[in-house]
Amino acid sequence: MRDDLPDYPWDAMAPYAEEAARHPEGALNLSVGSPVDPSPESVQAALSGATDAHAYPATAGSVPLREAIAEWFSRRRGVSVAPSAVLPTIGSKELVALLPFLLGIGQGEAVVFPRIAYPSYQIGAALVGADAVPSDDPAEWPEHTRLVWLNSPSNPDGRVMDVGALQVAVARARELGAVIVGDECYAEFGWESPWDAEPVPSILDPRVVGDDHSGVLSAYSLSKQSNLAGYRAAFVAGDPRIIARLLTVRKHAGLMQPAPVQAAMVAALGDETHVDTQRARYRARRETLRPALEAVGYRIDGSEAGLYLWATRGEDAWESVAAFARLGIVVGPGHFYGEHSPRHVRLALTASDEAVAAAADRLRRASS
Repeated sequence: MRDDLPDYPWDAMAPYAEEAARHPEGALNLSVGSPVDPSPESVQAALSGATDAHAYPATAGSVPLREAIAEWFSRRRGVSVAPSAVLPTIGSKELVALLPFLLGIGQGEAVVFPRIAYPSYQIGAALVGADAVPSDDPAEWPEHTRLVWLNSPSNPDGRVMDVGALQVAVARARELGAVIVGDECYAEFGWESPWDAEPVPSILDPRVVGDDHSGVLSAYSLSKQSNLAGYRAAFVAGDPRIIARLLTVRKHAGLMQPAPVQAAMVAALGDETHVDTQRARYRARRETLRPALEAVGYRIDGSEAGLYLWATRGEDAWESVAAFARLGIVVGPGHFYGEHSPRHVRLALTASDEAVAAAADRLRRASS
């Protein structure tokens, strides 16, 4: 493990948060993608009903959970996976940060991730001393690549990889003998054509890999679609051999999802109504916030799916952060997502309806 890990980036936001807090109408935080809407009642009931959890939970997940995940992949993602080829994780961030370790990657090997991406991919490489390579072009991926991360829809910029792009990425990873993982946590939230009418494709889609999942994994989280961020409810699926290895290492490390959370996940995966409700909330917030940003000169790039608006007006991101702070609005600077996004800011749709409406109102008043 390297001893030169970067500081936690959000600490740099403190002075801007303080500036926003001095606004006479109070601060509005649109910088963090943490859900504010309630967890579904059916999921809360399932969690409550499973609190007599006296025995150790199965690291592999309960049989009902594995079956629910496999059925969900078939129903929502058009993907066929066996219940034995899925594995629950304690949220998706721990998987992102720990996967290089779980796969035995180390010095002299490379982890590839998107050029514009949230920091955990790079941190995972740093934790094992591997080379961190930000690259969106499979032709550029180095020969010593052992792990490739894709993120579609992307955090922060909401871009989506179509089937053709996924095919090229998988083919190159297999040529290199690398594991390739699709981080697909925002797949239920497509806004612009064609993703407003058809599902965002999974890396395990048969149009991408046929029926051969070798070297390929899909990671997913219920934090956003089901407002379960506090539950730490996520899973990974794909190549049975890789899943078996991950299971063995996770058994030794004690990385097991609590039994009540497993029961709650079964309930969440079987209920699409609450996901439809949440999708409608995010769409309404997006339709409120976007025109207000455009009215003060911001251009929205990407953002065709996911839970963020990726905005720029051509200035350094810190200048935009300061301008928003003077309006009492906290946003995230593109600098946090790699050196390739110095002029964008990220605004989250996970703030409350009231906060989004108030932010839009302040922006409209600033434009008049």
